[in-house]
Amino acid sequence: MSSDAQAGPEQQEPSPKIQIYSTSATGVSPFWRDKYEREARKYWDIFYKRHQDKFFKDRHYLDKEWGRYFSGAGKRIILEMHKDFKETQISPFVCDLTIDDLNQQIPPSSVDIVTMIFVLSAVSPEKMHLVLQNIRRVLKPNGHVLFRDYATGDLAQERLTCKDQMISENFYVRGDGTRAFYFSNEFLASLFKDNGFNVKEIGLCCKQVENRSRELVMNRRWIQAVFCPSDAGDLSSGNHASTEVDLPSQENIESNISLNASKEPGKNIEVDMSEGVAADMFGIPSSVDNEIIQVSLNEETFSIRVLSREYQHTCKSTGLMLWESAQLMASVLARNPNIVSGKKVLELGCGCGGICSMVAVRSADLVVATDGDTKTLDLLMQNVASNIAPPFLDKLIVKSLEWGDRGHIEAIKEVNDKGFNIIIGTDVTYIPEAILPLFATARELISPNRGDEEDQASALILCHVFRRVDEPSMLSAASRYGFRLVERWPAGIFGNSSQGVVGSWFAESGIDKYSFSTALSIMYFQIE
Repeated sequence: MSSDAQAGPEQQEPSPKIQIYSTSATGVSPFWRDKYEREARKYWDIFYKRHQDKFFKDRHYLDKEWGRYFSGAGKRIILEMHKDFKETQISPFVCDLTIDDLNQQIPPSSVDIVTMIFVLSAVSPEKMHLVLQNIRRVLKPNGHVLFRDYATGDLAQERLTCKDQMISENFYVRGDGTRAFYFSNEFLASLFKDNGFNVKEIGLCCKQVENRSRELVMNRRWIQAVFCPSDAGDLSSGNHASTEVDLPSQENIESNISLNASKEPGKNIEVDMSEGVAADMFGIPSSVDNEIIQVSLNEETFSIRVLSREYQHTCKSTGLMLWESAQLMASVLARNPNIVSGKKVLELGCGCGGICSMVAVRSADLVVATDGDTKTLDLLMQNVASNIAPPFLDKLIVKSLEWGDRGHIEAIKEVNDKGFNIIIGTDVTYIPEAILPLFATARELISPNRGDEEDQASALILCHVFRRVDEPSMLSAASRYGFRLVERWPAGIFGNSSQGVVGSWFAESGIDKYSFSTALSIMYFQIE
């Protein structure tokens, strides 16, 4: 039976769009939950080392909201944190509020004001009472706690919920391993009451941030409160405990701030990034979240920008990383340019690195690098632009391609309507639901050229580690769309040659296969 006859019925069926990462909603696993708790200090140390105070802008909270607590005669003792201190006025010390006793550094009942601005949200909910009891011991009977932190319903919480990064109710891990709790008025008031405080003020601070270029309006929500010890005589009544107001702060008024300030250079507009969640707000990693990987192939070095390692463990967009399978296949192409020489090449799910495409374009007539994730494509185009120059750059095209998406497939055919001689995919076979659309898409875009010689016929080359999809399932899907496995490496070959096509790539090129994971495999398919 011909391959067209075999593939015909399936090709008539509408193919679903495929998201090639897990869409489970189970939250953070117990293993990672425990790891984030054990290594909380490490993640925050990394955060401050990388960002210093870039995200913690001085928005004059103390003066605008709580100036009355600092005014008047007499000196006041304040417990807070700031790196720019005067030794004659400040006594700095390192303290884990959940473990270390503040009384070892501060006399009991000696502090007038404690500022807790985006502090308690970093603590596990089950340990928050330890922090408040610690503070309660050093606070004067007429002292105050000035509190500001994240509120439930904030945009960042919604984004973290969608990313399945919840540790427990209202408690989430960010992409960099730091954690954040989102407070409701009721939870916060109850927490402080249970630990010896009265509520003097409590309310929400709401702000809308507008990104005009992306046509997004983002709702930010903070909770702001003032607490005092419950044994303070003039404040011991419950009249203040249930107070809830929309605070008349400047933050409430600033509702239409453009993040694209360069379009209005005459206005000195500053957007508050004080909570360090810029990437979560806008859905794209900022430049500080990326790192450069140097990949040397033959005598050429590629500088590949990828998502930083500390963010990768919670990032579901797998294309923002550089996988070992891509480096192995790029090494093969660099040492064996004849694989793609004079041919039209398509790379499926190339990720932000696009390293195989950038190597192939040196010898190929045309290379189309594709991926289905928009953030990945943005970073891919940056990498291409920084590593490839004309005339090679003119032969490398970056396109969006979700497997099974008819519009995307037709757009690829408009670039090359004759089909591709070589189709490459590295680590694109790990989600079972994606396998059929993968082969279906490859079948539509591969050139029908069968060639007189085995190494001249059109081929689909997959390099991967077997994970959730076993080889029999993959071969069944391949056969359904008219692909025949000609050779596999390193497990053996099917071809008539004593060495085989794939085997010759390693035998003749001097590639040190032992420098790569022994779990890597290459499957070489052709059309039946």
